[in-house]
Amino acid sequence: MPLKDGSWRIASPGQKVPWLWKFSSRFAVRTVGLCSKLWLEWLNTVKVHNKEVLHNLVENRPNDRGLLTVSNHSSCVDDPLVWGTLKTRHLLNFDLMRWSSAAEDICFIKPWHAVFFSLGKVFPLVRGDGVYQKGMDFSVEQLDLGKWVHFFPEGKVNVTQEFLRLKWGVGRVIADCKKTPLVLPMWHVGMDQILPNCKPYIPQIRKHVTVLIGKPLDLTTDVEKLKSSNKSAQEIRKCLTDKIQEEMQTMKTVAESLHQEWKSS
Repeated sequence: MPLKDGSWRIASPGQKVPWLWKFSSRFAVRTVGLCSKLWLEWLNTVKVHNKEVLHNLVENRPNDRGLLTVSNHSSCVDDPLVWGTLKTRHLLNFDLMRWSSAAEDICFIKPWHAVFFSLGKVFPLVRGDGVYQKGMDFSVEQLDLGKWVHFFPEGKVNVTQEFLRLKWGVGRVIADCKKTPLVLPMWHVGMDQILPNCKPYIPQIRKHVTVLIGKPLDLTTDVEKLKSSNKSAQEIRKCLTDKIQEEMQTMKTVAESLHQEWKSS
């Protein structure tokens, strides 16, 4: 949210938001969502495995249960483009749509960039500020309200496509929620073909993208066991992050195999 002195901060739950901001934010989320669907599904070709799992969790999970989706980060357009796989009614429902994290030093440096991303339900994370920064606190607050939050736990656009050690912030968010959110891992292949990571940054069409939706992870029991065994906060978030990392590492192999089989068929 913009402040009078030109600085930025994350709005607190229950804070009164101006009606113009609400209207603009709804317009931005819906417009970008529909454009993402057009770009991904009409101008390119996408194959989504287990799509119904994502759709069901977005639409039908309990009202008090937050949803935390995590995915690899291979292109600057991963978010919002990957959400073009949702149904149109999801994209038009502002309250259902995700909150997503973005690097403060890339997306929130220029005032107009900050306005645009903020309107699109994107909040900043500051590299190097650790797991207890304001953006992470905001994630916990939204999940406690039963909202959907998306993270790129690799912490950056992974240009080399190697498997990176996931950041522990994702484990901290899960551990600190009042009610453990459902965690849905995802892996996609081909997004960097739609918008290359090297100059010239020209959007592409007629490319192939594979999206693999994983199995929902309910880590409630894991969190309870870790806390009851008097593990430190650092040990807890590491254990939870490791569990997600193992799942995503397996998904990477499967998704890449599915993508190659599809392209060669």
